[in-house]
Amino acid sequence: MSGVHIWAKAVMAGAAVMVLAACQSPPVIQQQDAAGSVAGPGPRRMALDLPTPWGGELRCGTQGCRLVAVEHEPSTVVLHQVGPGRGVARLLDRQKVAYHPDSAVWLADDLVAAAVEESTSLDIFRVQGERLVPVEQIKLGFAPRDLIVVRAGDGRYQLLATPYKGTGVAWVDYAPAHTGPDRVQVTTRSWCQTPWHPVPVSRAPGAPAGGLAVACLDGQEVSFLPHTDLRGQARTLLKVPSPSRIVPRQARPSPTGRWLYVALETGARNLRIDMDSGAFQWIAAPVQRATSVLPLQDDLVIWGDDLWLYFQRLDAQGQVLETRWLPVGGFPTGLQLLDADGDGVDDLVVLNSAILPDRKAVEIIYGPLWEQAQPR
Repeated sequence: MSGVHIWAKAVMAGAAVMVLAACQSPPVIQQQDAAGSVAGPGPRRMALDLPTPWGGELRCGTQGCRLVAVEHEPSTVVLHQVGPGRGVARLLDRQKVAYHPDSAVWLADDLVAAAVEESTSLDIFRVQGERLVPVEQIKLGFAPRDLIVVRAGDGRYQLLATPYKGTGVAWVDYAPAHTGPDRVQVTTRSWCQTPWHPVPVSRAPGAPAGGLAVACLDGQEVSFLPHTDLRGQARTLLKVPSPSRIVPRQARPSPTGRWLYVALETGARNLRIDMDSGAFQWIAAPVQRATSVLPLQDDLVIWGDDLWLYFQRLDAQGQVLETRWLPVGGFPTGLQLLDADGDGVDDLVVLNSAILPDRKAVEIIYGPLWEQAQPR
């Protein structure tokens, strides 16, 4: 196990988060009052109590907004009702799975899949009313870290599961209503070394139709698969020339697809890749690392760090024009943008995979976001 992975596991303990935070001298920000908001009445944020949520997804559909997430150490999959409106949430159900679930996604408004390390499986649940009902377990042959839905339609789902460690990935074709041999088909392939957090991209150099990009944590590169050949040979999208060393943690595209932003675990800098030319730009960071990334605009991006989110507005060359900060309760490894309260303004879901003892692990920060963030 690499030093990066040892550190990643160790930091899951709340005590480790406090030690790391104490060493960083973060900026001082005036804590905002719970009442009132830039966008309207109600709290600025809401917190849900989920121990070590390594992965999850908020979905707003026929049943309103519901959060499915995994609790990594307790080894459970949980379902919460969020809203209607701000500051309202209710635990609906919690189901035990094998040791160390790592991520969970919605397949449909009533169907959920969770990636579980010890059972080397995808565990499928049907949402019936307010309950998570186990449906089946799909074996992968390796411990999965991430799971994404690549295609969905006509009751069929194409899923991609990537590993906690190694190069093996699994393509899963799943048709839950079928009874024949095509109900579940698993095809394994090899990608890069430790491909974490794959993401769809609308375009890439030499691939105008887009595909899938992934940060290769131990491979020190960013890799890409085109939509025209998703099960073929992956190609390197970025590998920084020696002597620079990068540890890419997560990659996410900007809204137009022009840039692919990459969070780096080391070096006090991050980067972005021009998805037309393939050129990349270094982006100076105010702290040593970033563990997550979410672009709001082509030149406005959020990075996650211990106890903080920092926002950066950039110029055309990737130079930082302005930096603003928002506090969070722990180690923000998952960021999701959507309108959770129905006011027409995007909100931010933060999954803190480790937290301080008096904080809660899932936070919904109601937008507008840049306007609430503050400078040093």
